Amino acid sequence: MKFLMTRKSLSRLALPPLLLLLLFRSGKAQNFFPLRDVRPGLHGVGRTIFQGNRIEEFQVEILGVLENMAPKQSIILARLSGASLAETGVMQGMSGSPVYIDGKLLGAIALGFPFSKEPIAGIQPIEAMIADANFSVRPASGSIETFVENHHAEYSMLWRGRGPGLSAAESSSVRSSLGNLSEILTPLSLSGFTSSAIQTFAPEFRRLGFEPQQGVSSGTPPSQQYSGTVVPGSMISVGLLSGDMNVNADGTVTYVDHNRVYAFGHRFLDAGSIELPFARSEVITVVPNLTTSFKVSAPRQWIGTILSDRATAISGEIGRAAHTVPLSVLVRSSSTNIHDYRFRVINSRLLTPFITQLALFSVVDATERTLGAGTIRLEGRVQFEDGLPDLIIQDSFVSDSGIAQQVSADAVVALGFVLGGGFKDLHLKNMSFQLDTSEVKRQLRVAQAWTSTHEVRPGDPVEISALLQGENGFELTKTTTFRVPVGAPQGPLNFTVSDANTLNFPEFAGLTQSALQNPAQLIEAINAFRRSESLYVRVWRQEPSFTVAGALPGGELTDPPPSIALVLADPSSSVTSNAALTVTRGSQVQEITLPLAGYVVTGAKTVQVEVKE
Repeated sequence: MKFLMTRKSLSRLALPPLLLLLLFRSGKAQNFFPLRDVRPGLHGVGRTIFQGNRIEEFQVEILGVLENMAPKQSIILARLSGASLAETGVMQGMSGSPVYIDGKLLGAIALGFPFSKEPIAGIQPIEAMIADANFSVRPASGSIETFVENHHAEYSMLWRGRGPGLSAAESSSVRSSLGNLSEILTPLSLSGFTSSAIQTFAPEFRRLGFEPQQGVSSGTPPSQQYSGTVVPGSMISVGLLSGDMNVNADGTVTYVDHNRVYAFGHRFLDAGSIELPFARSEVITVVPNLTTSFKVSAPRQWIGTILSDRATAISGEIGRAAHTVPLSVLVRSSSTNIHDYRFRVINSRLLTPFITQLALFSVVDATERTLGAGTIRLEGRVQFEDGLPDLIIQDSFVSDSGIAQQVSADAVVALGFVLGGGFKDLHLKNMSFQLDTSEVKRQLRVAQAWTSTHEVRPGDPVEISALLQGENGFELTKTTTFRVPVGAPQGPLNFTVSDANTLNFPEFAGLTQSALQNPAQLIEAINAFRRSESLYVRVWRQEPSFTVAGALPGGELTDPPPSIALVLADPSSSVTSNAALTVTRGSQVQEITLPLAGYVVTGAKTVQVEVKE
C-alpha cells in the first residue's frame, strides 16, 4: 500500500522538522512507535545476539517515561525478561539492542542500573537517535575536536616535562555510579596486549566510558575489504587499533536505513563528527557477572565507517572505508633478535597519540625486561600529507624500572602537541618507530666542568672541559674550544655544560601552537628539540633575554633596548600574551654540541671566565 501522510497526521506526531525530512526520505515513518504514545503496561520485544550470529528476541514491559533525563531528552524505562536476562541482567554489549512495540521500532536499550537485581533498562527513543545524527560534516583531519579542547593541556604538560603521561587518575563517572540510571558501559576488548599495559591504561579508558577487557576478543577481521551488511540486532565492533594488537569497542545495531546505520543508543566518545571503522561481530558467549555481565565477541568482517558520535547514538555508513594510519614498530635487541609489529590506528587528534602510546608500551613490555638496568634508543618518524615536513622523534632512555612508560610517553608527546595545534590541514600519512635496546645502563653524568683560564681578552681562545662519569667507575673527558669574539664587552662570560633537558625546558616552556603561523613551523620547532645523546656547552652573558616563539630564528631576542625590554617583561602586555613571550636566562652568545653516541647525558655545571681588555 502506498504510504501517504496528511497535515493533520503530521501534527499528531509532533516530531522535529529534521526528523520529518528524514522520514519522508526513507518512507518508513509507519515503522516507528512515537514517544508520545508510550504508556505504562505496554509490551514489546527486543532483539539482540546472545550466541554466534543468531538474533534472538527478549520480552519488554514498559514501566513509564522519565522526562527531561537530560535537557529536553526523555528516556523510556522498561523491565526486560526472557533469554538469559534473569541471570545476566542488562549487560555490556547490549547497548543499541532495538525494541519494538506492535512491530514498530521504539528505540534502543541504552541505560541500566549497576548492581540491579532485575534487568531494568532505559530505552533511547529512535526519534532522538535519528534527529541527532549528522552524516554531512566530515571530521577535519580525522580530529575529535571535543577531546582536543579537553585534553590539550595534558599534552602541553607532557611536552614541558611536568606530567608522566596521559592522565591515569581514576574519576567517579556518572556512568558507573551505584544506584543511578546510567549509560551501559561500552566493553572494550584488547587482544595481543600484556597485562601490565592494560592495567596501566585501564583508568584512562574507564574515564572515557569504556570497560577494558583482556582476552575476550580474537583479534581483527582477516580481510581489509569492506563488504557485507548488518541488520537491527547485529553485534558490531568499532575498531580503534587493528593488526598485531587490537582494540575494539562493542555494541548493537538499532536501525538500518539503506546504507545508514544507527547503533549503541548512547554516546561512544561524544566526539561529534568522527571517522572510525566498524565490523560485524560474532558473540562467542555471555559472561554473567555480579557487577555487570558482558558479551564476549570477535570481529569477523569490516562493514563500514562510523561518522557521527552524539549523546543519543553513533551512526555511520555501510560500505564506506575509514581512513586509518599505518603504524610500524621495530624492536632490535641484537642483529638476530628483531621483533616487527604492524598496526593500523584510528586517525584522531587525541586518540591517535593515546592508542599509539598503548601499543608502544605493550611492545616494550613484551620484548624487554621491566626490572634491571637497561637502555633504549628511540627513533620515530611521523609523515604527513600535503608536503609537510616529517616529524622526527629521537631520544634515549636509561632506567632500572618503568622504562616502558618512559619510552611510550616520550614517543607520542611531540605527536600530540602537533595534532593539538589547531591546524585543520594536518593529515597523518604514516608512523614508524624503531627501538634499539640494551641491558646495559649507558648513562653519563656531568660530574665536573672547568676552563683552561679564568681571564681572557677579546679574540682569545678558551678551552672548556667536562668530566663525565658512568657505571663501574667509567670516566670520560670531553673538551671543546670557544674563541671570544673580537669586540666582546668586558665582564663575566658563562659556560653551562649541560644535558639536553636543562636547555630544552626553558626554551619550550613558552612554546604554544598559537604563536606559530602554520603546521610546518610547528613541526620544525619541535624537530629542533635537543637530543639526549649529546653534551651541550651554552655560552651566555647575564643580560636580558626573551623567547619569542615563532617570531625570530631560534626564537630568542637578546639584550633588547630598555624600552622594548620593559614591554616584553610585562606579563599583562598584549604583546606578551599574543606572541607567547617569556623571560628566560641570560642571553646566549653561542652553543656548541658534543655528540656522545650511545650514551644518555644527565646533569649540568656552569663555570665562568672574566673578559678584560
